[in-house]
Amino acid sequence: MGARVIVVTSGKGGVGKTTSTANIAVALAKAGKKVVAVDTDIGLRNLDMVMGLESRVVYNVIDVIEKNCKLNQALVKDKRVQNLYLLPAAQTRTKDAVSPEQMGELCEQMRPDFDFVLLDSPAGIEGGFKNAAAGADEALVVTTPDPPAVRDADRIIGMLESMGKSPIRLIINRFRIAMVQNNEMLSQDDILDILSIKLVGIVPEDVNVIKASNFGEPLTFTPSSPAGQAYKDIAARLLGENVPLLKLDAYKSNGPFSAFKKWLGFLDARRKER
Repeated sequence: MGARVIVVTSGKGGVGKTTSTANIAVALAKAGKKVVAVDTDIGLRNLDMVMGLESRVVYNVIDVIEKNCKLNQALVKDKRVQNLYLLPAAQTRTKDAVSPEQMGELCEQMRPDFDFVLLDSPAGIEGGFKNAAAGADEALVVTTPDPPAVRDADRIIGMLESMGKSPIRLIINRFRIAMVQNNEMLSQDDILDILSIKLVGIVPEDVNVIKASNFGEPLTFTPSSPAGQAYKDIAARLLGENVPLLKLDAYKSNGPFSAFKKWLGFLDARRKER
């Protein structure tokens, strides 16, 4: 059967796709799985920096697709974790340098040699997203608990469903219980009501995130990091382990979010009718 190929996406930029990809990849590799994290954001390469592997990049995903090198030449092996690899993006090319068919072929090429292929998708719903999703079986949709991110997540879920990706699971990132209780942020239950997909994990706001990105040390290397533990739990759930979801709130926000929730609920119902 080969690897499970999972695209990590969101629609909106800046919600933590790359951080999620890096940390889930590390956690899966530390659990004994052979993992490759693929940066599909052609022209904007960031996954290598978040993983702390930028100094070792020689070839990239476009080099493999255009047969300028072999796949194993482009793969960057992480020296800290056994069986963890990175396939970086190209910085000097544009997103039209690769087609969905080529990305699909690349994923099939990697499938026999790995347990997991994680595709870090660019933001938006244009060609870059379609390329990243083309070779994937499953999807992880990342959102933050704010209306613009949830609205874009709703749109991306509809597109993933139309492409036949299954299962599609949700990660809620940068969650702050105090803001939910003060009616300043959508709650966990609000978001699930709107998006209607299975929740695979909630990642709390964590001061360690910026430091981890700056130093290329994914949070899953930090034992005291709440976000790092959340990503380890997400990896465990992807492996089929019965790890309870933290119930960070049983509280549904109201007030300023009521009209937004009603409107998005209507859009979601209409999407499901199509």
